[in-house]
Amino acid sequence: MNYLLSGSRAAASSPPAAPPAAPHSPGTPWKNRKYSLGVQGLHEEIMDFYDFMSPRPEEAAMRKEVVKRIETVIKDLWPTADVQIFGSFSTGLYLPTSDIDLVVFGKWERPPLQMLEQALRKHNVAEPYSIKVLDKATVPIIKLTDQETEVKVDISFNVETGVKAARFIKEYMKKYSLLPYLILVLKQFLLQRDLNEVFTGGISSYSLILMAISFLQLHPRIDARRADENLGMLLIEFFELYGRNFNYLKTGIRIKNGGAYIAKEEIMKAMTNGYRPSMLCIEDPLLPGNDVGRSSYGAMQVKQVFDYAYIVLSHAVSPLARSYPNRDSESTLGRIIKVTQEVIDYRAWIKKKWGSKVNLSPDLDNRMKIREQIAPCNGEQQQNRDSESPYNQHLTLSLTSNQQLSSGSSASSVSSLSGSDIQHNGMKFSMKGAHNHNQGNGYNPVSGGGMRQPVGNRGHHQYNRNIWRRKKHRENLPISLSR
Repeated sequence: MNYLLSGSRAAASSPPAAPPAAPHSPGTPWKNRKYSLGVQGLHEEIMDFYDFMSPRPEEAAMRKEVVKRIETVIKDLWPTADVQIFGSFSTGLYLPTSDIDLVVFGKWERPPLQMLEQALRKHNVAEPYSIKVLDKATVPIIKLTDQETEVKVDISFNVETGVKAARFIKEYMKKYSLLPYLILVLKQFLLQRDLNEVFTGGISSYSLILMAISFLQLHPRIDARRADENLGMLLIEFFELYGRNFNYLKTGIRIKNGGAYIAKEEIMKAMTNGYRPSMLCIEDPLLPGNDVGRSSYGAMQVKQVFDYAYIVLSHAVSPLARSYPNRDSESTLGRIIKVTQEVIDYRAWIKKKWGSKVNLSPDLDNRMKIREQIAPCNGEQQQNRDSESPYNQHLTLSLTSNQQLSSGSSASSVSSLSGSDIQHNGMKFSMKGAHNHNQGNGYNPVSGGGMRQPVGNRGHHQYNRNIWRRKKHRENLPISLSR
């Protein structure tokens, strides 16, 4: 769901006796302390961001109430039907304004979309004009917005793949404890650029998660199963890989059997006749022959904004950035993502209304335990690891291993950051002087010349067209800002 410019979660492993920072600037409510220099500070900020935006117990309680309302209507129609949750609400990887995915299992020759639509209208569960029946879609669904909470819900029938995918993702979250931190930052990054859904020209959450899993599987330098890797380094390297190194033309992503990059021709052998691998080709680990990225027609736009984020963050953690007069007050992560006041107000309203109804769910309890395992990523051990790929020399993600690349892939270019210049597609941008990152208009001046953000970034303060509206019958519901 995409009606607010929301934020991702944040986690923080507090470095010893960090002095308090000045009050956070608008758009970066997770920043409440002074961070270390360079990429270590970005690691700490990602942790804080994750902690701030992680689903809270009252938000889970609210969503369960929404599910219960819809399930009551479904059970009234078909008492033996089975309603299951999948997607981000099931995995816990949801932003405050994400939608809820439900699937109904029962015995029907055809999905009874219209029958359920009429029942939902009759019981006033949804806002009247929000219910839509998409019966011509690849997977027929009912879309609606809950009347009381404005949470969006997608309902499908007898589709097992979503439930299996959620189970698959949970397994990898156990294997890679850092995965949720990367995913929520990346989800927020794409959300505020309208690139988080296929129909807006972006990529699906499932595609994004599989890309992150592949990145961690095939990372040539780190053991992604460790909980003390540097999240700042990993985030920048993710942007580097999919923003500039990965060969989208020739290479597909495989997750199963430990992961691999394979030639698209190899993937095509398992596909149904008439289908060809897409630009963003991701082999479905649960359904051989299915290309998860086949509907992502805007994949190159996503690539472009990933490249932009790589350049901005690489610059922000470079030694040169330490000399800026506003270094202590400016957020490194805030250069690429923001959280609006609307989201903060919406969460406060949820806490006021559902805070007394919460019970700590097993999933949330498990995520808190995982959070405690994430090491501060500092000290002698981290310094030794950082020396293998020191950021004050250059950032490198080399993918030339024969085990990782098929003959069809050429994702091995190396980007470097040294001195006051960065290399971008063969052009050099001078980075002398203070970085004046203009968040509002989507323009990023770099020294005298300047580099425009890719088209995909529609501005950090842009509101989605389905903006959260004030409801008169809601007590103290925050008023949304005008566009």
